[in-house]
Amino acid sequence: MKQPVFTGSCAALVTPFTSDHSAVDYSALRRLLDFQLENGTDAVVICGTTGEAATMSYAERMRVIETAVRHVDGRIPVIAGTGSNNTENAITLSKDAALAGADALLVVTPFYNKATQKGLIQHYITIADAVTKPLILYHVPSRTGVTCTAETYAALARHPNIVGLKEAGGDLALVQKTREMCPEDFCIWSGNDDETAPMMLLGGKGVISVAANVVPGEMHELTAACLNGDFAAAGQMQLKLRKLCEALFQEVNPIPVKTALAMMGYCQEVFRLPMCEMERSNREKLQAVLAEYGLV
Repeated sequence: MKQPVFTGSCAALVTPFTSDHSAVDYSALRRLLDFQLENGTDAVVICGTTGEAATMSYAERMRVIETAVRHVDGRIPVIAGTGSNNTENAITLSKDAALAGADALLVVTPFYNKATQKGLIQHYITIADAVTKPLILYHVPSRTGVTCTAETYAALARHPNIVGLKEAGGDLALVQKTREMCPEDFCIWSGNDDETAPMMLLGGKGVISVAANVVPGEMHELTAACLNGDFAAAGQMQLKLRKLCEALFQEVNPIPVKTALAMMGYCQEVFRLPMCEMERSNREKLQAVLAEYGLV
């Protein structure tokens, strides 16, 4: 029986950069991790989409993972983003992230190549065969241009190292079919904050969350209510967070959430191209919503 890497809320953490864009701000990274640990977050993803991993060097990615592992010190799982559209690169990233101490690996579908379902199965099995850490599939077709089927998930769920799925496709019918076709120990986590309660109602184990960067306690409470079967309370919490989630996705992630964290004093408002500062009008809307939620 496979064990869940985590249940509840996992923050997909931003990567803070120094003011000249040249380096990771490790003091700010530790500050962000402390904010998560102090507010009940159940796990963190390092070097994922929200962490701008695509703009980081290989050495930076490994040092960020090592820093997070060392700072968290076993208190919660640290999951490393190690996906690539080159299978060999994904294997190397995954092996080195495991050596750096990551508890699990989050592997996005190969982007741009647009693999067939057969190719996706071979890609993931080849990576899973090469590592011993639990591997979580990451499905986000709006970014990758690749859509997985429930049949593909069912085939991959048979692999002992492939333990679950971060589902960010926005297709609850696919979630239902996946839950029906895959064994119970194949976990499904929401990849969209605004679908957390609905997906957990369908058997999901939690969320890998952008919003948890700024409201870690609230996202933990929302998922805890779901895990306890209190979906009436969870639904109210989900509705309460609607406006915040909307504000955090008014421009492409992670631009709004990093801007929000800068407004809250946790890091600098620094991005690496092609990510850039928010449009002024959107920034003003974000600041107003943060003020409404008492975050600034």
